[in-house]
Amino acid sequence: MIKSSARFRRTMTRASEVDTPSRNKWQIRGAAILIFLLGFTAGMLALGAYRAWARRAATPSDRFEQFATRLQLDADQKNKVQQIFGDAREQLQALRKESEPRVNDVRQQTDQRLQQVLTTDQWQKFQQMRDEMRGRRLQNRER
Repeated sequence: MIKSSARFRRTMTRASEVDTPSRNKWQIRGAAILIFLLGFTAGMLALGAYRAWARRAATPSDRFEQFATRLQLDADQKNKVQQIFGDAREQLQALRKESEPRVNDVRQQTDQRLQQVLTTDQWQKFQQMRDEMRGRRLQNRER
């Protein structure tokens, strides 16, 4: 009986020795896959952050310069195009000021009608959502 238990231990030792390199290969493969996935995830997050930064970084003058470069405008054309855009901006601002009272009336009527349909909680949530959207729009205009 002693001989058979010694033989069993030797057999088990040999089996575990054979199994160890195989186990190590799988551990290495698993670690490599994990590193690849972490790198891929980090790359995607960095790309998303860069795209968000690039969208926010463009000012109106930056956009005009890109526009002028793509159209290959000379200096005289750039000045004339800037003047045309400036005139249009002034006309649009005047139009907005002129129509603003009517727009506000429509908004007030809409609010009154919505208050009749929505519950108090829904109305408060709606106002909060609307304020958030207006804030985002104002931030976009300031760029």
